[in-house]
Amino acid sequence: MVKEGQSEHLEAESEQRTEVSDHPSEERQIEDSNEPITQVAELMDNIEELQQELEEARAKAEENWNRLLRAKAELENQRRRGQREIENAHKYAIEKFVTELLPVQDSLELGLSHSGEETDAKKLHEGMELTLKMLAQVMEKFNIVQLNPERQPFDPEFHQAMTVQENDELPPNTVVTVMQKGYTLNGRLIRPAMVIVSKQS
Repeated sequence: MVKEGQSEHLEAESEQRTEVSDHPSEERQIEDSNEPITQVAELMDNIEELQQELEEARAKAEENWNRLLRAKAELENQRRRGQREIENAHKYAIEKFVTELLPVQDSLELGLSHSGEETDAKKLHEGMELTLKMLAQVMEKFNIVQLNPERQPFDPEFHQAMTVQENDELPPNTVVTVMQKGYTLNGRLIRPAMVIVSKQS
C-alpha cells in the first residue's frame, strides 16, 4: 500500500516527466514556424541572383548589339570605298598611258609645225623615226606588243587572212605580206594582223 508521502512524490515525478515530454513538441513547432521564413529568404536570394544574371545578360546583349552595328557600319564604309576605287580605276585606267603618250603628241605637233617650212627631207624623216621610236617605247612599257608576222606560219588566232597568193619559195600557209600590223595587250588580242597567205601553185 502506497503511503501518502510516496504518492505525492510519484505524482510530482509524473508531472516532471510530462513537462519534459512536452518540450520536444514545442521545439518542433518553433522549427516548423521558422521553415517558411527560411524558404522565403532563400527565394529572395534566388530572385536577387536571377536579377543580377538578367542585368549581366542585358549588358552583354547590348554590347554585342553595339559591336554588330559598328561592324555593319565599317562593312558599309569599306563597300563604299571599294566602289569609289573601282569607279576611279575605270575612269582613270589610261591616265598613265596618256601621260606617257603626250611627248609623242608634242613631237608630232612640232614636226608638223616645221613641215611647211623649207625643211630638209632627211631631217624630217629622222624626226618621224624618232617620234615612232618614242611611241614604240610607250607601247612596250604598257605591254602592247606589235604583231608583224611576215615569213611566219599563219596563225588564225592572231592573223586575219585577206587573200592567198601562190608562192613556191615559201611553205603553204605562210605569211607572205603584212598589210596591216596587229597588236596585243598583255597577251590579249586587240587587233589581228591583216596578212596575205601563201599557197602552192
